[in-house]
Formats: sequence, structure tokens, C-alpha cells
Amino acid sequence: MMKAQTIEEKQYLVRFNADTKSHLHVLDDNICLTKCPDKICTIFCPAAVYKWEEVRMHVGYEGCHECGSCRIGCPHENIRWEYPRGGHGIVFRLG
Repeated sequence: MMKAQTIEEKQYLVRFNADTKSHLHVLDDNICLTKCPDKICTIFCPAAVYKWEEVRMHVGYEGCHECGSCRIGCPHENIRWEYPRGGHGIVFRLG
């Protein structure tokens, strides 16, 4: 009988073919700074792509799971999410 996998173990099975151009864009860092004290995107993103760095949001798009959470999760609609260019992005492996 197989042991149930944790989220971390399942995420280990995911591979990425990162593009050199980000498909995720924070539209205005000032909105994050002045209107979003909780920096909620740093919480709801399952891949932990968003990191607050003192006065701006760092976006580690290379590890994005392409779930689209940031499209709907930002209460200020301050994140633009696009699909990565063809041939780039997440690559799932079965395990």
C-alpha cells in the first residue's frame, strides 16, 4: 500500500522549463506597499512565487504552477497573469 504524499513531496515531482521572460507581473509595487498590509499573494500562492522585499514584490515566476490563483486572489487586481510562451512553464511528472 502506498503512503499518501505530502504537498511538498508532490511538488517535488513538478519540473519547469522556465522562460527568460516573466508571465507574471505586479502592476504597481506602490499598491502593495500602501494598500495591502497583509501581502496576501505571499500566502495564497501554492508555489510561494511572491516574496515581499522591503518596498517591492519579488516575483519568482520560474517556479509558478500556473494555477491562476494570483489572477483572482489579489484584492487590488494588481497582478497580471498570462500563460507562459509555448514550450515554457510547468512540466508535470507522474509519481
